[in-house]
Amino acid sequence: MKIKISTAGKLIKGSSSKAAKGFTLIELTIVLVLLGIMVTLTVPRVRHFILTDNLKATTRHLIGIIKNLRNEAYREYKEYTLHFDLEANQLWIDSEGMNLNDLENARKKIITIPEDVRVLDIWTPKKGKISTGQPGIRFFKRGYIQHSVIHLGSDDGRQYTLELSPFLSKITLHETYIEFETL
Repeated sequence: MKIKISTAGKLIKGSSSKAAKGFTLIELTIVLVLLGIMVTLTVPRVRHFILTDNLKATTRHLIGIIKNLRNEAYREYKEYTLHFDLEANQLWIDSEGMNLNDLENARKKIITIPEDVRVLDIWTPKKGKISTGQPGIRFFKRGYIQHSVIHLGSDDGRQYTLELSPFLSKITLHETYIEFETL
């Protein structure tokens, strides 16, 4: 038996049991129910926001395409070009050595960008900023890429800048529109 002294200076007799140090089953149940309610209310909203943000999803998809093309060009030792149709908001891929039939098939595998996202413009050193037409970004046999900047925008006014470094496999994402001269 332990003896404790209260703040008033009185002796208190008592035993130190594990029950006095733990939580009751009711307390644990209430906490778990509250946590369950919070998770039930927040997870669908967070999941909906993450999965339906077309600008972020398009950016991730485009980064994946770029990384895959860079690897494919190096592995196959073949030049590839990622074409953008800025008016139709689409992109497609072709490679060197394709005949007319292969080019037609490549055009059939076109990737359409969601309606609320636009490729605003493409910047390359030789051609400058291109905001109309069908610009392309080249991926070379040795695994490097044409130095380029891709600007994406959404209907809600957000804009992203993707900077493609020629010799690094790094793609820099800026969550704002940045003119190339300031990079």
